[in-house]
Amino acid sequence: MIKHKSRNEMRLLRHERIRKRIYGTSDKPRLCVFRSLKHIYAQVIDDERGHTLVSASTLDKELKPLQLSTGSVAAAKAVGELVAKRALELGIKEVVFDRGGHAYHGKVKALADAAREAGLKL
Repeated sequence: MIKHKSRNEMRLLRHERIRKRIYGTSDKPRLCVFRSLKHIYAQVIDDERGHTLVSASTLDKELKPLQLSTGSVAAAKAVGELVAKRALELGIKEVVFDRGGHAYHGKVKALADAAREAGLKL
């Protein structure tokens, strides 16, 4: 009997493979993306200390007035701009991008491109 792994189990395996190579330092923290069916989340993490420095998601109150569908590419762009703005306020100019096992396509790519356009160097 063949046991198939679920899509999320396969994503977690890809994420583990990615995390072997990607590590955030205090000079160059890690921009980690998590995507659920309804929302998208982004965090800037210092792995040396194990602290989240900055976070943003479609659940933030700053994005509520925009009236965006939370699972859309436009919402991912807004989250990317917001996390970049918050990171730049803390003096973080350069990050390592961690796509979290997701394909670099669609919402994940939109978030990364928006963060780049907002001034963050990925």
